[in-house]
Amino acid sequence: MARLELEHTLNERNSHRGSGNIPIEDGIAITKYQNREGWAAIPFIIGSMVGLTLSISSWASNLIVFLKKEFNVKSIDATQINNVVLGFNTLLPVAGAIVADVFSCYFVISFFAFLSLLGMILFNLITTIHCLRPSPCELMGSISSCPSPSRLQLAILYITLGLASLGVGGTRFTIATMGAAQFDKPKNQRAFLSLYYLFFYVANGTSLTAMIYIEDNVGWNLAFRICLVSNVIALVLFLSGKRFYRRKPKVERNPFLSIVHVVLAAVKKRNMSGTFGNRDYYYGSVETTNILGDGPSKSLRWLNRAALKVDGDHEQQSSRSNARSWKLCTVEEVEDLKTLLKIIPFWSSTILVSVTISMFNNLVILQALTMDRHIGSHFQVSAGSLVVFNLISVAFSVLIFDFFIIPIWKKLYPHRALTLIPRIGIGHVINILGLVAAALIERRRLHVVRTHQLSSISIVPMSALWLLVPLGVLGIGEALHLIGNIMLFYQEFPKSIKNSSGAMAALILGIGYYLTIAITDLVHKTTRWLPDNINDGRLDNVYWMLAVIGAVNFGYYLICAYKYRYVEKSNDNPNDI
Repeated sequence: MARLELEHTLNERNSHRGSGNIPIEDGIAITKYQNREGWAAIPFIIGSMVGLTLSISSWASNLIVFLKKEFNVKSIDATQINNVVLGFNTLLPVAGAIVADVFSCYFVISFFAFLSLLGMILFNLITTIHCLRPSPCELMGSISSCPSPSRLQLAILYITLGLASLGVGGTRFTIATMGAAQFDKPKNQRAFLSLYYLFFYVANGTSLTAMIYIEDNVGWNLAFRICLVSNVIALVLFLSGKRFYRRKPKVERNPFLSIVHVVLAAVKKRNMSGTFGNRDYYYGSVETTNILGDGPSKSLRWLNRAALKVDGDHEQQSSRSNARSWKLCTVEEVEDLKTLLKIIPFWSSTILVSVTISMFNNLVILQALTMDRHIGSHFQVSAGSLVVFNLISVAFSVLIFDFFIIPIWKKLYPHRALTLIPRIGIGHVINILGLVAAALIERRRLHVVRTHQLSSISIVPMSALWLLVPLGVLGIGEALHLIGNIMLFYQEFPKSIKNSSGAMAALILGIGYYLTIAITDLVHKTTRWLPDNINDGRLDNVYWMLAVIGAVNFGYYLICAYKYRYVEKSNDNPNDI
């Protein structure tokens, strides 16, 4: 409560400095659009996100095919390059968010969207200028001869992938936190995040269907031209909305240095003992003294020493030049670090959920390749396109849950609020049920294989549409737990590092991706569940294993939920879904 009051007070002070009717923020006059909470900026933010997502997902989701067809890269090498790029695409947003917390979201998004544009220009040049890629493979008798790319061609390819990946890192989650920052009320922030991820999944689904179809059946030239136009529109749209965006107050100190500051100050004063009163702590300003005058909280007390004044500290802090002394920090900085430490267990409880989803998404394609994918007598669905149904499920679940179920619940039960922690927990349970469904369907598939005594190259006479059941169920769970976690992180993170809250989801996906590689390799080497031909394996046991992992992780989540206390409480019920 104290932290919420402090942020509100400081916001009021920053927004209304100046004379007359023109608000002043850090010495800069701001427009009436920037001064009010509203949705005027949101079309520019969501529109630019959709354009960038269409551009980014179109090349990233089909990179292996591009490397094999256009650069004659061998399958294993193409997979390794794809793994490196995918790893960068999931971890670079963390760096992008950190930079945005130090500088401003507007600058970071504009700069990295431009880098993404440079990457798309190079992709277009590669597919247009023949000397920038190796010659196509030639069939000499029964042997295919494929020229290897030159060092120059590989260098241009890697520069292209680097620029495009940097574009992902600086925009993907930073845009979301910038959009949420346009609002003061938590209910409006959550409404925006729901709308944002609804359009995000729709854009991803479009890339995985229409754009990949163009790449595979029409040509890379046309596909990359569409991506280039999409990126240009996104960048122009984002820049056009500048007068509507709220300005971020100038950062007086790097928020991440403040975290280090608290730890070092607490360690230096670790030997101090005794009984200390509220006046023994340093608050930094009159506003924080009035609001946090009761002193630091009782939890994680060893950190409180960082704000404890000792002989000489007061004199040092009276001079602005010495105000950044590493011997003393404010109570607010201590409380911000405590908040961050308290949210880490929740963050860690989502990593194994990410592992189960990532492994399933990889294995379900292998299942689909062995099953009947025909719809009718003439149309056959590609194995990779089945995953799109998961994105569709997430998008519809967000739409139904946040825009229909929750409003109806509030009307029927106005005094029984649904909070974010139960929402995330329900998502965990649904995720487990989806894995159980996957295990049962795979058991049925293996039964058909053994009943018909099929060979490794035979198609199992069982419709691949059965796989839509676990894909849909997991999509519902993802709409609840993943987006719920993003909302919780943004809501609970200290204001100084709000942008990094969105990147926590990216870090979860990145760690989950690398753990997926390790677990898959371990299962492959220690069991017979994952042979090269899954018809001879026990993929159902892998799904049961993932369900058990999810159940154990859910128990850990319940412990975290029981111990956790929301940071912000106000009349607006920020913790209410």
